[in-house]
Amino acid sequence: MLQVQDLKLFQQIVRTGNISMAARQFDLTPAAASAALKRLEQHLGATLLVRSTRSLKLTPAGEHFLQHCQNALQALALGEQALRQLDSHISGELRLTAPSDLGRNVLLPWLDEFQTLYPALSLRLELGDKVAGLYREQVDLALRYGAVADSSHVAFAIAKAPRWVCAAPAYLQQFGEPADPMQLSQHNCVLYQIDERAYDKWLFSKDGAEQAVNVSGNRVSNDADAVRRWIVSGRGIGLKSAFDMAADVLEGRVQVLLSQYQIKALQLNLICASRAQVTPAVLMLRDFLRQKFALLSQRLADQGFGLPADEALE
Repeated sequence: MLQVQDLKLFQQIVRTGNISMAARQFDLTPAAASAALKRLEQHLGATLLVRSTRSLKLTPAGEHFLQHCQNALQALALGEQALRQLDSHISGELRLTAPSDLGRNVLLPWLDEFQTLYPALSLRLELGDKVAGLYREQVDLALRYGAVADSSHVAFAIAKAPRWVCAAPAYLQQFGEPADPMQLSQHNCVLYQIDERAYDKWLFSKDGAEQAVNVSGNRVSNDADAVRRWIVSGRGIGLKSAFDMAADVLEGRVQVLLSQYQIKALQLNLICASRAQVTPAVLMLRDFLRQKFALLSQRLADQGFGLPADEALE
């Protein structure tokens, strides 16, 4: 694979006519510069320079490649300049709503980092789990799990979140661990509720067979972070997004149960009310969040909590 540094070094060698002089300008030894030039020639399968004790001379292949090299480096420089100009214009206010648990425990430090990158940008963050219209909430963006209800909205897929059935070690020590989904009906489950509806039917699959289990418990909340806190404190078994529980699982505060069964992952989307609201700041935040969630997903996969191969982003 071509390396930009090698291209820049080749161009400088041609300009100076001397490998040692070009090497000093890149803080390299002459030997390292010669090795870089050789690496470039091996990649291209052509000799670019004829070396003698007194001079360097471009070969016909070198003359032909030099023009392409200069064009490529100029295009990269223009691209870097355009990005710097774009970054300098990322300003104003970005109004974002996000789920309570994800917002408090994952998003907050990331948004601090994002504002460090774009200090002229101000953020207004609203945390809550009730899904209302973007116009009614008076926000620019919504970070939400699941399908996008309004087809007029613009949705950017950010990540696929596995879902886990999980419990604290203290709960499992007292009440035991369910061996299969049906045994969940014998356990105290903490439930999440939206619009007066509690999610008390949990769906599992294994070897192509699906299983629906009705669960119940003595704690129900419409705040996802409250559900997480109940799970961590040993009050019951819960069904949660892996992103919400990642730190608790990786640090041993919570265990993932029934891992031999599959639970459909949720897609996390960044949603705008209209195409007109897709500003450079929105696109920067989209790319930033995609990178952050990809790194978190990779960390989970490294610990054996990866998504099945067919659970790709849509």
